[in-house]
Amino acid sequence: MKSLFAGLLLGLAAAATPVAAAQTKLTMYYPIAVGGPLTDVVDGMIKGFEKENPEIDVEAVYAGNYDDTRIRAISAIKSGQPAQLSVLFSIDAYDLIEQDLIVPFEEVATSDEDKKWLGSFYPALMANGKVDGKTWGVPFQRSTIVMFYNKDMFREAGLDPNQPPRTWDEMASAAKKLTKEGRWGLMIPTTGYAYWMFQCFAIENGKELMSADGTKTYFTDPAVVEALAFWRSLSAEKKVSPEGAIEWGTLRQAFTSGQTAMMWHTTGNLTAVKKEAKFDFGVAMLPAHKQPGSPTGGGNFYLFKNAKPDERKAALKLIKYMTSPEQAAKWSIATGYVGVSPASYETEALKQYGKEFPQAVVARDQLKVAISEFSTYETGRVREALNNAVQAAVVGTKTPQAALAEAQATAERLLKPFQK
Repeated sequence: MKSLFAGLLLGLAAAATPVAAAQTKLTMYYPIAVGGPLTDVVDGMIKGFEKENPEIDVEAVYAGNYDDTRIRAISAIKSGQPAQLSVLFSIDAYDLIEQDLIVPFEEVATSDEDKKWLGSFYPALMANGKVDGKTWGVPFQRSTIVMFYNKDMFREAGLDPNQPPRTWDEMASAAKKLTKEGRWGLMIPTTGYAYWMFQCFAIENGKELMSADGTKTYFTDPAVVEALAFWRSLSAEKKVSPEGAIEWGTLRQAFTSGQTAMMWHTTGNLTAVKKEAKFDFGVAMLPAHKQPGSPTGGGNFYLFKNAKPDERKAALKLIKYMTSPEQAAKWSIATGYVGVSPASYETEALKQYGKEFPQAVVARDQLKVAISEFSTYETGRVREALNNAVQAAVVGTKTPQAALAEAQATAERLLKPFQK
């Protein structure tokens, strides 16, 4: 009888003991491509999320640049390893859809609150993630290209440090005055993302490089050829920029060490420049020719198709947390990337930061004239053809006309199957 009573007590005790909820585990592949301790920032966000959501365990896999991250994430999926979400290039959407690797957010974000959240981002940042009326990518690590300039060098050259060049002609004129032995007036990178930099020149000359549906390119349009010829002229004729390749990865250091007075680069480098520059510097929108403009850039969140339903819900919860106004503001301040929603710039943190450091809001203001980054079907190979053409023309191994004609022929061959 005693043993029976004891057994009943044990059974009651076991029933009263709460069973620990099973955790949903998420693996997020994340690109670290721009200077700065970004892993610490992302880790801090994840810890904050896990504290609020103890039922979800997040592992961030830092996989290198965007291309490295895409390769590792896809490899993991194909080998059966866990991968529920990732930040990848915003321009990867077409390829990821083609490979049937992702799902549109509308399949997971179904509540009224979710739909309101999907509508809360800057339209310019959503453009690359929208395909056939569905949202395949949500902005997070996003940027535009801006012009950094050394105000001390402007003063030395007799230029107004508070009036950066607003047109191509003004930029070329200022660069001429700023160029002297041991210092260039202007540097624009030709490696890494030449297509992205060239897109600036093209849109400023009034022409987009691709159709909205990603099936056509316009590389041989006279305005596009003229834009590339102008870029080439900065070194070949105007002598305000160095001949040969200008490295994406070391240009920031060239600017902060005084090798160039102006540079075009991603706003994602803003915080690093702020820390490294020992001089007064400004940030300006890119100069216009026929019109102002810059492509957006950077990474979007994607939801992988192989995730289980509970994992998709947990991944959506994480993405909503990381793109919330408060977190987006922290991210922008820590890195220089654009706050992804108007609400992020209404937070006290980012309003105060913008007052103290007005350079931080230039990229946001440029979103009014921003266009989607170059992206088509067969994005990788089409982009490679354009990269090669731009590099060949700018360093002078081919004429702009010949280089772009070759790229256009390649693009037409690759995109023909996708044209209706």
